[in-house]
Amino acid sequence: MSEPVRHSSPARFGLTEPRSEEMLRGLGLWADRRPADGSEPVLFALSRCPDPDLALRGLERLQAVADWDALSAALHEDVAVRGRLLAVLGSSTALSDFLVVNPDRWRSLTGEVDVSLDLADGDVLRTEYRAKLLLVAANDLAHVVESSLPFVPYDTVAAQLSDLAVSALRASLKLASERVNGADRCQLAVIAMGKCGANELNYVSDVDVVFVAEGDLSVATRLASTLMQIAGQSCFEVDAALRPEGKAGALVRTLDGHASYYKKWARTWEFQALLKARPVAGDAELGQAYLDVVRPYVWTAAERENFVEDVQAMRRRVEDHVPSGLADRELKLGRGGLRDVEFAVQLLQLVHGRSDEELRIQATTAALAALGRGGYVGRNDAADFGRSYRFLRTLEHRLQLQRLLRTHLFPADDDTAALRWLARSVGLAADGQKSEGQVLLAEFRKHANQVRRLHEKLFYRPLLQSVAGVSTEALRLTTKEAVARLAALGYTSSDGALRHIQALTHGVSRRARIQGALLPVLLDLFAGTPDPDGGLLAYRKVSEALAETPWYLRLLRDEGAVVERLAVLLGTSRFVPELLVRAPEVLRLLADTEALVGRDPHAVGNPLRSAVSRYDDLTRAVAAARSLRRHEMLRVAAADLLGFMPIETVCVSLSEVWGAVLQSALDAAVRAAGEPVAALSVIGMGRLGGHELGYGSDADVMFVCRPFEGVTDAEAAKWASGIVEKIRRLLGAPSQDPPLQVDADLRPEGRQGPLVRTLDSYRAYYRQWAEMWEKQALLRARFIAGDAALGADFEALIEPLRYPADGLDAASVREIRRIKARVETERLPRGADPSTHTKLGRGGLADVEWTVQLLQLQHSGAVPGLRTPSTTAAMAAAVDAGLLASADAAALTAAWNLATHARNAVTLVRGKASDQLPTSGRDLVAVASVMGHQPNGDPGVFLEEYRRTTRRARAVVERVFYGEKP
Repeated sequence: MSEPVRHSSPARFGLTEPRSEEMLRGLGLWADRRPADGSEPVLFALSRCPDPDLALRGLERLQAVADWDALSAALHEDVAVRGRLLAVLGSSTALSDFLVVNPDRWRSLTGEVDVSLDLADGDVLRTEYRAKLLLVAANDLAHVVESSLPFVPYDTVAAQLSDLAVSALRASLKLASERVNGADRCQLAVIAMGKCGANELNYVSDVDVVFVAEGDLSVATRLASTLMQIAGQSCFEVDAALRPEGKAGALVRTLDGHASYYKKWARTWEFQALLKARPVAGDAELGQAYLDVVRPYVWTAAERENFVEDVQAMRRRVEDHVPSGLADRELKLGRGGLRDVEFAVQLLQLVHGRSDEELRIQATTAALAALGRGGYVGRNDAADFGRSYRFLRTLEHRLQLQRLLRTHLFPADDDTAALRWLARSVGLAADGQKSEGQVLLAEFRKHANQVRRLHEKLFYRPLLQSVAGVSTEALRLTTKEAVARLAALGYTSSDGALRHIQALTHGVSRRARIQGALLPVLLDLFAGTPDPDGGLLAYRKVSEALAETPWYLRLLRDEGAVVERLAVLLGTSRFVPELLVRAPEVLRLLADTEALVGRDPHAVGNPLRSAVSRYDDLTRAVAAARSLRRHEMLRVAAADLLGFMPIETVCVSLSEVWGAVLQSALDAAVRAAGEPVAALSVIGMGRLGGHELGYGSDADVMFVCRPFEGVTDAEAAKWASGIVEKIRRLLGAPSQDPPLQVDADLRPEGRQGPLVRTLDSYRAYYRQWAEMWEKQALLRARFIAGDAALGADFEALIEPLRYPADGLDAASVREIRRIKARVETERLPRGADPSTHTKLGRGGLADVEWTVQLLQLQHSGAVPGLRTPSTTAAMAAAVDAGLLASADAAALTAAWNLATHARNAVTLVRGKASDQLPTSGRDLVAVASVMGHQPNGDPGVFLEEYRRTTRRARAVVERVFYGEKP
């Protein structure tokens, strides 16, 4: 019994028209309700066409006019012909029409792509140009139908189309020369602009040109005009609107005429257009001379006033002219379209290409790759931008091929047939959940969104304005002229500065390229700081220390605010650079003012406590606490130096960080010691207790313990002392960080007394031995770490001592005044200037604090508001209680804030703690700058302000504290 005949249907091959089977039969591809013998490869190729029905109709039309036997044999036997021909027939009605009119042209599909044209007349030019276009398109599309055929990249296709256009221009010029009388009386060069100049032409596009001539300009004008007419009738429109003065200007100009125009009158967009200029036809020597004349203008255009803003404004104007209903479908001009890529790349080229000749490239994709290699764009960004650009350009090519019409409009979301055809034409297939059209829509939106994101990131990059503001000559950092420029900018050691620059930009690495782009901006920025030389040296040290940190230079390149703020920090402070190399993550915060200023200052220690609590090992816990303290100190210092953080917030933040370090270290030490035998608390004293800590302050503390049930006081004190000694040793160990000295000298009996006492021991001591200075010191005592209940009990214990119910008697007041006078005479360092010593000088911190503390000791028993460790809060309470005139409080507060701020500023500037203001030199300029005075102003103004403010405060101190009559 014979096997049954397998039935089939043309629908199996994607053919949906009612006449499909009839057409297949007529072509000899179908018989007996199934594919004819040997025809499956042709039918399967048809099924892979962007539009199988369109391809089948094209074959039927060709059968009627071509040598069908030869063509049919080629379809069956030659994969290249089959793939190329069917891809064209299934993609382009216009090229199908061309093949029907010129039926032997299918034979050219067997050869290589050759786009040269050497023709005798315009009619032949029209045919030959279309034939070459057919060959490029067939080669471009073939792999979609026959996967064994090579994929031709977008860049190759665009270059072939550009070469074809150039060949057509040359042929048109040759034909024009034969038609124009006296053509030998002039030299004419044709300069390609736009996409043709950049070797990235579309299938259907105007070809932008500029003409330059010497000799008889009237003849040259007729020659150019005839060329445009021949090419326009045969190949494509030739557009000369990019010439000087546009359509209103002369069609042809001399070399000198072009030079004069670009020197005096050209606008920003015209220099941008010149970026893609290249001679393509006519007199080659004249064309090169044109380039030699105009190129210098291109690579200095970025220096023009508001250049970057002009280019950005042009892009916005282009967007504004896209109809709102089509903006999301406009491949070329819409948001996330091709122009977003091109404008971003061109702007980066024009700004950075002044000093880097490797960026002087016409093609968008090649320029983007060069920007990535040079570090001006991140590697991933360059790759993503390039992929998206090629995808969008490929879609544009396919859309134009359909009817050989100039279009950039993506199909509407509901046009399923158009979406399906376009998806198949670029090789996209259904994925099981989405149809071909839905896959295409998702890809299109993904790429458009990615283009827009990268466009916004690169095109509006803040650093561009800064780089553009640096002269082209200044970008050449290794020339002798750079030394003179550095000296003019205020660098006292210009030779040394040049050595730093050369060290940073040496070699051809990506890192060196990015530094080459950053340094011209940084040099100008450092020049505006108090210490340009120190800033550049610090920048070199930081850069070398962070050389292997992958995001460091990328952050500086992409975030203009980071560069500007880093320059201020490094050119002002010696405190910041050392911390920065050990806490580089704070650099990221410079891009975000809100993140830099941070959270509630009273809560800054919470993350530190939480992080350190994860460590059981004491050494690791202390190391973690140090690291987090370093981070917070640098964050606070940066915000302070940049003027984003008031002095009160600075002091509270630093105090909270210190408290968190002590709490974390204490908790870790207790965990490491095994089963505890006592409760242990840390009492903050002095500035730590008052939430008034500075950058260079030690932590003044006392330690109190309470034995657990069944433990003796001696055992508790011994155990607690061991814990405290470990904490002090580990925290005080030598380090590159600012010191972590735990100072317990304010404890009973000072250094001679035990480091830790029980609560009962403190009670006994204070009851019998407490002196006036100790009661005064207790005014700023505050529980900060350890057992909170014990801390509260300690505060309750000292309440009657520091807030005496009956105030002070006359003898106690005299004693406080005597001690203060002794401090003034004995503790002021030899040679110190009492008018500018922030701590012990006239009207300085000690003057204000002793005055406030005297009022607290005298009146806190009756005025609850005075029961606070805060100097400023106590002053405000004294005013409210009528104990201090508001004018006097204002004078004291102004001096205290100024002295506190100045003392911090000195530490930030010098990198080490000091109470003495500098009175000359760059340190004075830097301190004045931190205090809000201009770096290029007279720092003496700051000193006079300081002396004037503290004199007023001293007058109040003499009346209120010493009781002297005015």
